[in-house]
Amino acid sequence: MNRGALLDALRGIVGAAHLLHDGDLSAWERDWRKRWTGRALAVARPGSTAEVAQLVRCCAAHGVAIVPQGGNTGLVGGGVPDASGNQVVLSTARLNRVRGIDRANLTLTADAGCVLQALQQAADDAGLLFPLSLAAEGSCTIGGNLATNAGGTQVLRYGNARELCLGLEVVTAAGEVWDGLCGLRKDNTGYDLRDLMVGSEGTLGVITAATLKLFPKPAASLTALAVCATLADCVALLELAQARLAAGLTGFEIMGDFALSLVRRHFASLPQPLAPAPWTVLLECVDAEGLAPARARFESLLEAALERGLIADAAVAESIAQSRAMWQLREAIPLAQSEEGLNIKHDIALPVSASPDFCAATDAAITAAFPGARLVNFGHLGDGNLHYNVQAPEGQPAADFLSRHEAAINAIVYDAVQARAGSFSAEHGVGVLKRDELAQRKSPVAVAMMRAIKQALDPRGTLNPGRVV
Repeated sequence: MNRGALLDALRGIVGAAHLLHDGDLSAWERDWRKRWTGRALAVARPGSTAEVAQLVRCCAAHGVAIVPQGGNTGLVGGGVPDASGNQVVLSTARLNRVRGIDRANLTLTADAGCVLQALQQAADDAGLLFPLSLAAEGSCTIGGNLATNAGGTQVLRYGNARELCLGLEVVTAAGEVWDGLCGLRKDNTGYDLRDLMVGSEGTLGVITAATLKLFPKPAASLTALAVCATLADCVALLELAQARLAAGLTGFEIMGDFALSLVRRHFASLPQPLAPAPWTVLLECVDAEGLAPARARFESLLEAALERGLIADAAVAESIAQSRAMWQLREAIPLAQSEEGLNIKHDIALPVSASPDFCAATDAAITAAFPGARLVNFGHLGDGNLHYNVQAPEGQPAADFLSRHEAAINAIVYDAVQARAGSFSAEHGVGVLKRDELAQRKSPVAVAMMRAIKQALDPRGTLNPGRVV
């Protein structure tokens, strides 16, 4: 590789102002958790799909690997360069245009670098709803959301990012542009290349734009908190809520007592309207008819749950501000964990029915093996996705605990997940963090198929090497 020639060529593609190779590049070289830090040969910020294609062809010609990066909010080390100093970070930050909204077709087409919150606002301005929502929505980008098949808080009704995507525009490893930006809900013309690219974490192609599903805005939305004595009660409450509210139930989040205690410790100004309990549930429902019928159904559900002994107390938001405050509690948990120190994160999926047994057995196994370990359990019970995290014992250096015990704790958690037909990665992806787990825990047939796809679409291994497979 002739570094000078490569930089000159990249500069000619994206412009001198958008090729960064000197000075502080830490914003692109370090992940959000500050766990992985690499060294980039350069950071290139193309301003169009054509520039992305030229950039990919140029890097391929020079034998240089590319790391696609959106908002750099990932949690598995999949979007930062390695330590070699020989990889080019391809930032999609300048690909930030909403290309159009088709109201009759209920679709929005946007560049991959659009921040998720901006897309939510664009849909809202058009009187419509784009329902993908997650804690990092103020900085994550739709390209990254699709590359990792992000989940978020409304999967229960609207599905993962995959279900919200109708079409993609992708630059291949050869630098060709696949224009698959259709807004069709039915298109059985061979292999589904869109589904192949969604969740591929930049290893098969660079997503440059997407056509996304929109929905009519609900006439009313209600939020409530309820407290439960056991996780089994939470599961029973979910079953009751689904029976009473059907498709109107859009969110069902659980928060363990220790998770909320971290919020109380580090974000004391956030109101917690209910007394501490083993489990707190955050419910949200929408209604197409209006606020009065929605509230009647919601309150009827909570009354029935009280009568059956599933909940001990509940609070229904009386305003948009109160609803946002309730969601802030849930969204503050990852931030509170960060303030407490590094922790061992697990983003797992289980059959909802298996969650109580999993937590009871795994809690016991971890605390027996590592006395004093603190369990930060929260997540999207409605779709079976738990964030089952382990914090160091009080007073023990968090980084030291993680470095010495992560492998053993992961083995306990992932063995328990696998025994219950679950997944070790629900919505965060595989990246570097879980690459070896995938090789070990996926079936050999599945891993061989994945490697064959990678070899077919990226034979030189230039797109995000070392990730996933």
